[in-house]
Amino acid sequence: MFAADVSALAASEARLGPGVPAFTVREGYRVTVAADEIGPPRFLQFMPDGTLLLSQPKEGRIQALRDLDGDGVFESRANFIEGQPGVHSMDFADGWLWVSNAPQGSVLKARDTNNDGVADEVVTVVQPGGLPKGGGHPTYGILVGPERFYVAVSDPSNMTKELESDRKTIYSFALDGSDQKVFATGIRNTETLRYRITHTGERTSEIWGADHGSDWLGRAYGDTQGDQPITDVLPPDELNHYVEGGFYGHPYLVGKRIVRPEFADREDLHELAGRTIIPAWDYGAHWAANGFTFISKETFPGHRGDLFQAFHGSWNSSRRVGYCVARVMFDPMTGKPAGLWKVVDCITPDGRSNIGRPVDVAEAPDGTLVFSCSQTQKIYRISPE
Repeated sequence: MFAADVSALAASEARLGPGVPAFTVREGYRVTVAADEIGPPRFLQFMPDGTLLLSQPKEGRIQALRDLDGDGVFESRANFIEGQPGVHSMDFADGWLWVSNAPQGSVLKARDTNNDGVADEVVTVVQPGGLPKGGGHPTYGILVGPERFYVAVSDPSNMTKELESDRKTIYSFALDGSDQKVFATGIRNTETLRYRITHTGERTSEIWGADHGSDWLGRAYGDTQGDQPITDVLPPDELNHYVEGGFYGHPYLVGKRIVRPEFADREDLHELAGRTIIPAWDYGAHWAANGFTFISKETFPGHRGDLFQAFHGSWNSSRRVGYCVARVMFDPMTGKPAGLWKVVDCITPDGRSNIGRPVDVAEAPDGTLVFSCSQTQKIYRISPE
């Protein structure tokens, strides 16, 4: 290691608070422990009062965490919802927490009317079985708008072949759960949906999501475990701007209309390619882009309107990829992604192992960020250095 590399690594370690693993942290940011010993964490959602909600699908609960003294650590914990195996993605709107449940094929909303951290009113909006349920990717991204809400239903396997499918689809509903419609198709596994925030802090009506790419694209060309030069770089994970009626290619075309070899002989391939909306940004192959948040505050100068993405990492690569929290810069003039850099890297400097697996990122009311980590079972806070 060169002297400059050693110096940079030492500077990065100085940006870590007590109890934080040896993540590599970019200059300008500091990482501290916000909550410890929380059990397997998944998705995050802040309420306006600063309460942080954490979904834990296997435990069937959503925790409510509160920082009572403003020191950046969540000391108070309560089970906001429990006894609901499969609770997954969340969104908060008009005093209600909306929650998707993929194993049950349902959507519920809940609220805490006496401010004790426990939901005392729970309403089922989409009854169990109202959406396709289960599957190898039992994940539903959810987003609540002023007139309708949206649910992204994943492909249950690496890639089901049927063009007409009740999965691989984003659905929209009226707020009472009626009037189910197909909004967009051709997705694989979009675990989070969010409205884009502009560089002036305004929320747009644009719906964005991060979609996982499929596995083993190179197998048809001879790729095998550990010897996979094609699979290691294809297909990319995708950052998509989802529009009504849009088709996003899965499983037939990936990334910028690259044809998966399994479907090269389809007679309708040219027509499918013409319909396919390409990603707004290509993430790394197999990085496993999970939760993300747009930045609405100016706590980090110059960041408003950008996006912070959690990457969980993947098994389908011969080297460690993903395992990080990254900032995606958006061009203020075009409103489109223009660059990416890692902010917190959980891969060791030698590239041989990972010491964290980020799942989701959320912006706190004060503009700092928190991210959940399934490997350490902690929540970390990112603040300005």
